[in-house]
Amino acid sequence: MAREIPDIVIGRLPVYLRELTRLAEDEGKINTSSHELGKRLGISSAQIRKDLSHFGEFGKQGTGYHIKYLIEQLRDILHLTQEWDVVLVGAGYLGHALAHYHGFHRRGFRISWVFDNDPAKIGLKMDELVVQDVADLEKVVSENNVKMAIIAVSANQAQAITDRLVAVGIQSILSYAPIHLNVPPGVEISYSDPVVQLQRMTYYLA
Repeated sequence: MAREIPDIVIGRLPVYLRELTRLAEDEGKINTSSHELGKRLGISSAQIRKDLSHFGEFGKQGTGYHIKYLIEQLRDILHLTQEWDVVLVGAGYLGHALAHYHGFHRRGFRISWVFDNDPAKIGLKMDELVVQDVADLEKVVSENNVKMAIIAVSANQAQAITDRLVAVGIQSILSYAPIHLNVPPGVEISYSDPVVQLQRMTYYLA
């Protein structure tokens, strides 16, 4: 049976991957060390070595990590060896910004459909996508075997949309709605609420 990896460890892997990619693509580096990575990320080198040890031995004593190899291994661990189609629900200001953000594609994700319930938005073009009627949500998700979704709707709509997505087979949801959502076991949900992050930071202000 596979060992259960702490979620906090999984959450750091994309951070390592992002920095390794910067080292390789922007700076042309071949090798790095846990000390260098830790210094750049504000994480202890011991923590980085411990995190990676959950998945195997990737470095060599004295030479550290071969960056390209470690990138390949992290992409494999995170199932990023394929491009994932993502459905976006919500074509407001935030949804508009997300649809136009090309950083998803570079990191293994493609927003392939956008849905909304506002007749004034349905049919409008957002980047290369056309906003579709949310009434067709289940049909599109089911026919295309989509597993990932982004929710950018109001708090009072979010749970109902979540329930519909889960019922039709969505397994991973990124929610921008300012509300806690209930999902069944086996469905992974993550939240991005800038207000919550700002409120966390005000604790440290004098």
